[in-house]
Amino acid sequence: MTKNTRFPEGFLWGGATAANQLEGGFGEGNKGLNIADVLPGGKERLKILSEPGFDWEIDKDKYYYPNHLGIDFYHRYEEDIALFAEMGFKTYRLSIAWSRIFPNGDELEPNEEGLAFYDRVFDELAKYNIEPLVTLSHYEMPLNLVKNYGGWRNREVITFFERYVETVLNRYKDKVKYWLTFNEINSGFMMPIMGLGFSIQKEEDRYQPTFQALHHQFVASALAVKAAHRIIPESQVGCMIIYAPVYAYDSNPENVMYALEESRLFNNFCTDVQVRGKYPAFINRYFKEHDIHLEMEDGDLELIKEGTVDFISLSYYMSRTERKEKTADEVGRGNMIGGVKNPFLEASDWGWEIDPTGLRVTLNELYDRYEVPLFVVENGLGAYDKVEEDGSIQDDYRIDYLREHIDAIGEAIEDGVEVMGYTSWGCIDLVSASTGEMSKRYGFIYVDLDNEGNGTLERKKKKSFYWYKDVIATNGEKL
Repeated sequence: MTKNTRFPEGFLWGGATAANQLEGGFGEGNKGLNIADVLPGGKERLKILSEPGFDWEIDKDKYYYPNHLGIDFYHRYEEDIALFAEMGFKTYRLSIAWSRIFPNGDELEPNEEGLAFYDRVFDELAKYNIEPLVTLSHYEMPLNLVKNYGGWRNREVITFFERYVETVLNRYKDKVKYWLTFNEINSGFMMPIMGLGFSIQKEEDRYQPTFQALHHQFVASALAVKAAHRIIPESQVGCMIIYAPVYAYDSNPENVMYALEESRLFNNFCTDVQVRGKYPAFINRYFKEHDIHLEMEDGDLELIKEGTVDFISLSYYMSRTERKEKTADEVGRGNMIGGVKNPFLEASDWGWEIDPTGLRVTLNELYDRYEVPLFVVENGLGAYDKVEEDGSIQDDYRIDYLREHIDAIGEAIEDGVEVMGYTSWGCIDLVSASTGEMSKRYGFIYVDLDNEGNGTLERKKKKSFYWYKDVIATNGEKL
């Protein structure tokens, strides 16, 4: 029997989504094209994007583009928010699609239709006393900034982002208190196409543009934090990282050291800059060994120091096990972040290793290092769901997964870690970011839609819907 732990009063229970994966409304409201709009559906989507010659164009004769429809939240947000309220959500994490506000990214004036849409969404959330948690940039960069500016490699994009941020902060200053800057900022190491707005064609060219683009995002994040604190004095702004604790495969000191180096680079580098306000000492050797020379302007480092975040938000899906010398067949199949297979862990239908204890490790590691509040804003199980003859969806596997991970958060809180809240990823089924599939379902709410866009879009409550409702109602006592 899983041990239940009482969570602190005011703990922010809820769910998380991203505009590009659920909104739809393609071409409506004067929305411009963004990165997600050119992502084809299917398991090979990221491979296709990284192939030489990809032209960032939409070819409907060749591919299906699931993000164009999403799950039609653009037209169904009232119905969906009512379902979130029925579960008892205290908060709902969503993103603003940058290209709804500035369709090309570089305009001087915003698009009023886009601003008005989010007014309606925030007003609907307020009707149910659901606190919005808004991500400013969640893999939704305007396509014009990718094609004509080179994405975040180009320093000029900082100016465009600052204009967008100031616009939405001023518009929603009375409606939104909690903000996140860049979603999974460290994902740039794995898939710069999503977070940084460019693809790497040759492995040897990876390092310089990736770190230069990240530097520009660090500056942009600091500007966003300072703007939020000025425009909305009571606001709280967080960074957002993927965190995956890195285990050494065995007690061989070489593997222990390798695991430490990999963890510091992936888990700590971006967080050190955004939370501590400075580049960590360990990165100097890495820059030297990889011949990385960052271009900085006067005042960049001072700005980064002044614009540190108030809390750390994170996605947690899996841990990572590392061996310094490994062969191809040792690599953990499906584990997006690499490493070797951990013999002690089972994996999801998509090969992601399941490690609830790793979440407790994660929260302790982060709090020990930074001593700022933490917020688990993504965690969930992507799985195949079956609709039974009676219309029910018996997703006990999802309940088991979430129960164990929520219990791990409770254990971390008892360890002394300050955790603000928990928003399960994909609280309603949506388009998978990594594969573009609908069949990879995370939600408490089933959406009748398949990988080719066929279906009624009808919403159905899964068994986990009622389970999570009880979890929230009892503040985590009933798991």
